[in-house]
Amino acid sequence: MSHEAARDRLIDGLRARTDADERVLDALRAVPRHEFVPEGREDDAYADRPLPIGEGQTVSAPHMVAIMCNLLDVGSADRVLEIGTGCGYHAAVTAELGADVYSVEYHDALAAAARDRLGRLGYDVRVRAGDGREGWPEHAPYDACYLTCAAPEVPDPLFEQVRPGGRLVAPVGERRQRLVAFDVGEAGEVRNRTDHGGVRFVPLLGD
Repeated sequence: MSHEAARDRLIDGLRARTDADERVLDALRAVPRHEFVPEGREDDAYADRPLPIGEGQTVSAPHMVAIMCNLLDVGSADRVLEIGTGCGYHAAVTAELGADVYSVEYHDALAAAARDRLGRLGYDVRVRAGDGREGWPEHAPYDACYLTCAAPEVPDPLFEQVRPGGRLVAPVGERRQRLVAFDVGEAGEVRNRTDHGGVRFVPLLGD
């Protein structure tokens, strides 16, 4: 099966499995996931499951990317902070939605590879290696923030870097994790918190 046919089949499955709107599904369809998986795993690229990418990290399953993008409700030219670049796939989908994406990756090698890959594919995503718990304050405030890694609690600096009225989505917990969406208030406080089910992500790393 060609990559295009496998991608179309994946999108049909996501339409049935998730509440993602067509704009999110179109963004997922536009991103060539086979460019973001390790060499030799291209035939698995459009299976709806996570895949290893090295350094003990994974690229999220497409249905999880769809759910998180739908919860963030990113608009054109929104400034978005991503914690956990990984291979760059989730950032590419967010960029396809029209967002300006700033992404922080703990592992130097993954950050460098993602930066090169995204640039080669035409995605203007800013990537730096660093401690994601600190965010990227130089470019704050952000309209939205999401984490592709789980923490017992979302670090305060990430809330503080989201503008009033903005939104943050993160897997929260250790062994038992929940996908949680937060509305951010005037002083970085949580105005609303909604639970969107159990998930399993790699942990947020820091020095």
